[in-house]
Amino acid sequence: MKKHLFIFLFGIFSAFAMHAQQAIVKGSVTEAVSYEPIPEVTVTVEGTDLNVVTDEAGEFQFLESVPLGEQVLVVSKSGYISKRYPIVVNQGQTVDITDMTLEKVVDSADLFTITLSDDELNDDGTGLDNISGLLQSSQDVFQRTAAFEFSSSFFRVRGLDSENGSVLINGIEMNKTYDGRPQWSDWGGLNDVLRNQELTTGLQPSNYNFGGVLGTTNMIVRASKYREGGRITYSASNRSYTNRVMASYASGLLDGGWSYAIMAGRRWGKEGYQEATLYDSNSFFASVEKQFGEKHSLNFTSIYTPNRRGKSSPNTQEVYDLKGIKYNEYWGWYDGDKRNSRIKEIEEPILMLNHYWDISSKTKLNTNVAYQFGKIGNSRLDWNGTDIVDGFPEGGGANPSPTYYQKLPSYFVRNFPDNLEYAYGAQQEFLNNGQINWNDLYFANISNASTGGNAVYALYEDRNDDSQLTVNTILSSEINENILLNASINYKNLKSENFAEIIDLFGASTYLDVDAFATDIESAQNDMLNPNRLAGEGDKFKYNYNFLANILSGYAQAQFKYNKVDFYVAGSYTNTTYQREGLYQNGAFPNNSLGKGREVKFTGLGAKGGLTYKLSGKHLIDVNGGYLTKAPTLRNTFANSRENHDVVGDRNGIGITEEKILSTDVSYIYRSPIVKAKLTGYYTKIEDANEISFYYADGVGGDNAVFVQEVLQGIDKKHIGAELGIEAQVLPTLKLKGVASVGQFTYDNNPNLYLTTEPNDESQIAGFTNGYRDYGTSNLKDYKIAGGPQQAYSVGFEYRDPNYWWFGATVNYFTNTYVDVNPLTRTTNFTTDSDGNVFNDYDEDIARELLKQEEFDDYFTVNLTGGKSWKIGDYYIGLFASVNNLLDEVYKTGGFEQGRNANYRQLRDDQALDTPVFGSKYWYARGATYFVNLNFRF
Repeated sequence: MKKHLFIFLFGIFSAFAMHAQQAIVKGSVTEAVSYEPIPEVTVTVEGTDLNVVTDEAGEFQFLESVPLGEQVLVVSKSGYISKRYPIVVNQGQTVDITDMTLEKVVDSADLFTITLSDDELNDDGTGLDNISGLLQSSQDVFQRTAAFEFSSSFFRVRGLDSENGSVLINGIEMNKTYDGRPQWSDWGGLNDVLRNQELTTGLQPSNYNFGGVLGTTNMIVRASKYREGGRITYSASNRSYTNRVMASYASGLLDGGWSYAIMAGRRWGKEGYQEATLYDSNSFFASVEKQFGEKHSLNFTSIYTPNRRGKSSPNTQEVYDLKGIKYNEYWGWYDGDKRNSRIKEIEEPILMLNHYWDISSKTKLNTNVAYQFGKIGNSRLDWNGTDIVDGFPEGGGANPSPTYYQKLPSYFVRNFPDNLEYAYGAQQEFLNNGQINWNDLYFANISNASTGGNAVYALYEDRNDDSQLTVNTILSSEINENILLNASINYKNLKSENFAEIIDLFGASTYLDVDAFATDIESAQNDMLNPNRLAGEGDKFKYNYNFLANILSGYAQAQFKYNKVDFYVAGSYTNTTYQREGLYQNGAFPNNSLGKGREVKFTGLGAKGGLTYKLSGKHLIDVNGGYLTKAPTLRNTFANSRENHDVVGDRNGIGITEEKILSTDVSYIYRSPIVKAKLTGYYTKIEDANEISFYYADGVGGDNAVFVQEVLQGIDKKHIGAELGIEAQVLPTLKLKGVASVGQFTYDNNPNLYLTTEPNDESQIAGFTNGYRDYGTSNLKDYKIAGGPQQAYSVGFEYRDPNYWWFGATVNYFTNTYVDVNPLTRTTNFTTDSDGNVFNDYDEDIARELLKQEEFDDYFTVNLTGGKSWKIGDYYIGLFASVNNLLDEVYKTGGFEQGRNANYRQLRDDQALDTPVFGSKYWYARGATYFVNLNFRF
């Protein structure tokens, strides 16, 4: 017994003695500028699996034995520039490296956001939806590259729209109820105060909401979270605006628990890269916080970013060949200035109150109230002004668009092939002028008004004036060191006023508020309560209605973290109610337009889960999967909201239902001090989606021309592909990076299609019954979904000199970009003559070629970036510059088939021409552009 006791005591003594002889490696990490400690920094012994994370005081100590001899500590954290520190470990000695420093990544990633200015992210002038704003805060090399290098091509991660990602400010969702997308302009120009962001990608768990299949971005604007100090910035560019000035200041925590942050900025320019694309934007921000003891804090935030900008037009290839890629049909000279007829104006202030309650050290409750109000206006020209003559409206003017098809050479080639001098005359007129003639509009209106008539032409804007109240509460509770629970309840109430308002009558006093295309005086009335009403500047006309929406939602989530595996499960519930309230009684729909329509209700359910399995410190497997149902957006719920209460599916009897989304992804992750890589495969299936389009269709029911609402219902889409991102810190100063995205995004069924229009004699001749015609299915299965390149690749490098200057270059390659096909030409309308039979000259081989989807040419771009920073006493000066598309590559970013040739015979005859009259319309990317930024930080 004594022998065993002796052996036991000797073992304990030996263990203590061995431990005493082991080397101890410890230290601390601070921020290079403020020397504040940095928590959650990973410190790794290079070439081993040994790593440790700093605590709240920025300190660390290796608990495991560090190999003796010369070693290198790699110090890294997301958002900071990694560093390598050489050390020598001797047996029995302590290596104490205090105040190792990390420098924040500011001059590159933050200032890169110029390429993601809110006008591009929100630009309906491009016809494309840019999701890059969802990714710009990511430290993942693939996500960063997709945001900064691929954004000019309107690349979509996994081919998905931005409505599939959630954007939050202080926990309040900012996605619009109307179309599900973030309105980036509502906080545009506030770069300096929006840097603090928490990002989750894909289905990964967020601490704030259930999120979409593209993840969640939460911008934190609490005053106490800003570092004390200020920044003044000036920028110059030739992209969207030409000048930018910003100034910001944060107080840090003051006596009495107060803190504040303020910012003001302005961006302006008479013209961006495209002609007459004016830019006029101001930005204001204020956040004030008061801490009440250690448990409670109240924060008030106000954001106000009024902005105006001129849009640019999509054009046919004929127009680009004549005028170049900078051409914009929307403007003309007036009083010595370029006057753009298509101005987008946004003025939607945000007021927000946030309460933070630390119930305990492990449980927190965040309650938020936000109110957003204001207007969005999109201006355009109207040329259908009339006068009452013999009891019926007559008049109207010529289409003032310089690219109207009857003004272009192709029209005369098709219709006057034996008199090509007409085409030459049109070509010369377009080359020499080719812009809106504002003086002609004034002359026509003043002349008609002088004889007692009304305006023939008018400049008006389509308005959306939203008032939205959002209330939510978010709970986060750490059950133990392994389990974190999240939950939230959200309520959103929206009243959206939609109407048209006259801006300018060009010298006339009144505009007759009727539908100039109606066939009888009763159906011509836009508002039967005010027949033949004369509207003036500042008056509402054409249409006037409200959207009402109430959305109640909640989610719960559990996250589990263990040594070898992390996993999570989450569920959500959403109740959505929409309603239309008509303020005009439309003459074409007298019994289905005035007052409140029926309530449309949807129930959304969601479930998702995932796990990360840690094979070792370097090798990880990550798996995520989810299924959710959600309400369609307001935009895709009401079939013709400007004129009536009709809901999608009412006319064909199918009814409307929730969209369904199934999504999954699997990733292999490799991370070492030198190389970080991630390879992901993904699959997403969307079912029962709806899309509504408005256009003028030729060849409906034969040779008839009708303005229609196209309702595409029950759309299924399939998104499948793989992503690769890899970066290697090959030298302390040199990083190499490569990214590849290979996807295939297709329609996965043949959805239902029907058209609606006004129920009159013309539509009846075209085969409509009471303004409705059902075409059954549209043969879209396996057609590619338009919206940027489906494959993209990038390679590049970043060099960072110890003397605080850096330079980077990337080469990007894009392929598999497609035009957006017209669904109507893929229905029976394409093959059917006016007698209801198939065209007697129909040729299957020719038809197959006509309906083949256009694929754009592949292209390369080269981008350069560089910068330098200086420290002068306690102040910092930073210079950043970038050049995009250095080689001035000309390429298409998107386009769509026109609906003017809706049947086989018309499309065949038009496509037989060298230059089609109704060819597809395209958007071209900007050529070589630059951006220069100078900032002073104190």
